[in-house]
Amino acid sequence: MAGRITRKELKTDKFALEVGQTVDYVTGHRRQLARYGSIAAVVAAIAVGAYFYIRHQKTERAQLLAQAITIQEAPVGASNAGALFIFPTEDAKRAAAAKAFSEIAVKYSGTTDAAVAKYYMGASAADQGKLADAEKLFKEAAEQGDKNYASLARFSLAQVYFAEGRPADGEKILRDLMAHPTVFVSKEQAIIALARGIAPTRPDEARKMLEPLRTQNGVVSQVAIGAVGELQAQ
Repeated sequence: MAGRITRKELKTDKFALEVGQTVDYVTGHRRQLARYGSIAAVVAAIAVGAYFYIRHQKTERAQLLAQAITIQEAPVGASNAGALFIFPTEDAKRAAAAKAFSEIAVKYSGTTDAAVAKYYMGASAADQGKLADAEKLFKEAAEQGDKNYASLARFSLAQVYFAEGRPADGEKILRDLMAHPTVFVSKEQAIIALARGIAPTRPDEARKMLEPLRTQNGVVSQVAIGAVGELQAQ
């Protein structure tokens, strides 16, 4: 059944923030990046990728993308002397961010910047329960982005499919990502996401997938143990 997907419901922020090749950067910026989370909190990961991309770009479109991301994470309500943008409500901020990202997506169609912009637009749509719009935007982001950005868009698309009651489609994407990991989506990340996706109907298989990860070092083990705990609580 289609519905609203939020960070609270998916409970994967820690996973998305801690697993993958961008752990070092995220560890130092978790609070800021958490604001980007939406579908499986992968927006946090795209924020990491966007950060590194923008850092090495001086083009106008990269600067516009940086500004759009700044709007996306701007404070709401109370004034903040250090903030470039302040919005009275979440709706006002969402509208401003949508406009900024949409302009980039249209003006620079076919570029990596447009793919990042469409990713953010898709995550925002998913957060509002507009899963059909999110699906369309994630697909477009996957088609326009390079291998790494495409993997993030496809990862998020898989979460949409699970939310829409299309587990077979979500599983197909995640198994492909398991076989073809990228800088932004690791094999372990895809495994844990798939285990969580199939857990409601195939708990034994999900547990079998997670067990080998529990003995790994670092955050992968921690997240896998947490996922096993979720299975036991069901």
